[in-house]
Amino acid sequence: MKLHVTGATGYLGSELVRRVPAASTERVEVRDAVAVGELFLRVRPETVIHTAYLQDGPGAHEITVDGAENVARAAAAVGARLVHLSTDVVFDGRKGTPYVEDDPLSPVTDYGRAKAEAETRVALAHPQALIVRTSLIYGGDQPSKHEVTARDRSFTFFTNEIRNPVQAGDLAEALLELAELDVSGPLHVAGADAVSRAEFAELITGAPVASAPAAATRPLNCSLDSSRAQALIDTQLRGVRDVL
Repeated sequence: MKLHVTGATGYLGSELVRRVPAASTERVEVRDAVAVGELFLRVRPETVIHTAYLQDGPGAHEITVDGAENVARAAAAVGARLVHLSTDVVFDGRKGTPYVEDDPLSPVTDYGRAKAEAETRVALAHPQALIVRTSLIYGGDQPSKHEVTARDRSFTFFTNEIRNPVQAGDLAEALLELAELDVSGPLHVAGADAVSRAEFAELITGAPVASAPAAATRPLNCSLDSSRAQALIDTQLRGVRDVL
């Protein structure tokens, strides 16, 4: 598999490159459709795993949304397989049971709305793309932002925001397996345990943390049902309680 990874210096991207050292990682401005197209014409990847995004700050929408569409169009133009990374917060967390792939999108944050729009644009630009929704990533070569924050005693962690944290290596291995399969559309790939942000922080630190309920305007129980993905791959999507 001739692989190109966008966001190769990021938390997940670097995990992928550690496993596929021969992957193409040349940086490109994803907001520049011409530059992305020229890169893919030159590199001719067989598979693209798109991990690049910006959660907030100047240019976040353009990088997350326009960038995803540009990568999707360029991948389609060279006939490359595309695995696009999305998030659990494309949902509002009000369903009451774990979300499955066919549930309607219902984001309540700017980031969630951007990722939901990116999903729509990617699917239109590259109908065979695999759109992987995942959750809080941790346990990589360096501490994740979630692990760093958990050790900050000034933070208060929410008791009613539920997520499925996924170990970085497990997610990277799962993505590489899925890249080889003929599967498209949305797919949930997250850890087996649904835990609150507060419990997640306590698992990381091994000690109690300051906690409180989140405001009703926040994305709440965004737990994902990853049973479809788990049935397709050998990599075990371990729960955070097993890992930590």
